[in-house]
Amino acid sequence: MAKARKGFSRADRIAEQIQRELAELVRTGLKDPRAGWITITAVQVTRDYSHAKVFYTVMDEKTREVSQEALEHSAGYLRSELGRSIKMFTTPQLHFVYDESVSRGMHMTSLINQVAKEDAEKFGQVDAAAPAADEEGSAE
Repeated sequence: MAKARKGFSRADRIAEQIQRELAELVRTGLKDPRAGWITITAVQVTRDYSHAKVFYTVMDEKTREVSQEALEHSAGYLRSELGRSIKMFTTPQLHFVYDESVSRGMHMTSLINQVAKEDAEKFGQVDAAAPAADEEGSAE
C-alpha cells in the first residue's frame, strides 16, 4: 500500500530553491552583456539531482537566441555559484530551455479577444448599450 504524500517532495523543494537562487544569480551575478532581461519561470530536477532543466523567458523575442547562448556559456559559473549557496551532495548540471508557455498564453488571449470582438460586432452588441441599461434601471 502506497503512503500518502505530504506536501511537496524533496525534488520539488530543491527545484524551487534552485529557481530562486538562479533568478537572483542571473539578475545580479551574470555580467554577460548578451543576457538581457531573463526570467527563470520553472526548474525541473531529475530524481538523482544530477541534472536540472531550467525554463526561462526573455522580454524581447529578438534576443532569444543570444540569451540562450549567454546562459549556456555561463552555465558553469552559475552551477558553481549555485553549489556555494545550496549545500547538496552534487550540484545538478544546468540545461536551459526556452519557455514558450508565456508567449503561447499571450497568443491565445489575443485570439480569444479577437473572437469576442468579432462576435460583438456580428451580433450588434456595442459597449454603448451598457449605459442605456443603467438609465432604464434609474427610471424605475
